[in-house]
Amino acid sequence: MAGGSLKQAAESARTRTSEVLNTAKHDTAAVVSNVLHTPVVRAALPFVNGGLAGMVATSVIQPVDMVKVRIQLAGEGTAGGPRPSPVSVARQIVASGKILDLYTGLSAGLLRQAVYTTARLGFFDTFMGTLTQRAKDQGRQVGFAERAGAGLTAGGLAAMVGNPADLALIRMQSDGLKPLAERKNYKGVIDALGGIARNEGIAALWAGAAPTVVRAMALNFGQLAFFSEAKAQLKKHTDLSVRTQTLSASAIAGFFASFFSLPFDFVKTRLQKQQKGPDGKLPYRGMVDCFTKVAREEGMLRFYRGFGTYYVRIAPHAMVTLIVADYLGWLTK
Repeated sequence: MAGGSLKQAAESARTRTSEVLNTAKHDTAAVVSNVLHTPVVRAALPFVNGGLAGMVATSVIQPVDMVKVRIQLAGEGTAGGPRPSPVSVARQIVASGKILDLYTGLSAGLLRQAVYTTARLGFFDTFMGTLTQRAKDQGRQVGFAERAGAGLTAGGLAAMVGNPADLALIRMQSDGLKPLAERKNYKGVIDALGGIARNEGIAALWAGAAPTVVRAMALNFGQLAFFSEAKAQLKKHTDLSVRTQTLSASAIAGFFASFFSLPFDFVKTRLQKQQKGPDGKLPYRGMVDCFTKVAREEGMLRFYRGFGTYYVRIAPHAMVTLIVADYLGWLTK
């Protein structure tokens, strides 16, 4: 009898505990849902999700970006010059130091994503939300021209905000190419930004801003506009799963982003790496001068040198960023 009473008491306690836990879980979910659906949080989420997605992607792709920058800086000023392969560059970096040197500039890369990708994906989602609502009110679908406009505008605005971090990244990645006596040996992104500002002036943090903005606009046109359009077309004309649609659309977007943006990325790297020579002059006066000199002295194909490496850097980065952003958007919808 006593055993039966104890068993009933235990069952009763277990039931009450389960009810309390379920109630707490439901209340927590309700609180989270209420917070996520406040106007301020809804407006901020595209920016937060975009920044987190970009930082995850950069952590994965950083070694490829390091190799891409070294390839672009090889043979500067000569029509022939060395033609290093991605494998030889990676081997040289590892042989001259250690494998973690492939992650040189990661702090600057993460800061850049926290600023640049937060802004570009946030602006793009915000613009697309407005355009989608306007198209819905007019009884039509959002067109490719509208997607392209949203991508170009979001990229240009974000690039201006993120240029200092981008500059610090290039300086940190190219520092190892200098003679030992001339290296800055930056301790991190804050040290790089502070050193550039002290030695060259605050305005120097926006060196290469013109090609950076144009590159960002070209990249976002290729990435976001084509991703959005490809996903819409795949949804309309195929029976692929949502996950497969996202993966396929991001792969398509990666190719077009690489193709449209590489020449501007090349010029941006050259301008951000340059420093005054013994005569006190910079090698290039600006974006147009850099395009002209490289085309004349090194040939037009130099702008697409390292396309394979660039695609391997851009396409996976685009895929990881867009997939993570899509997933975070689904979690917080």
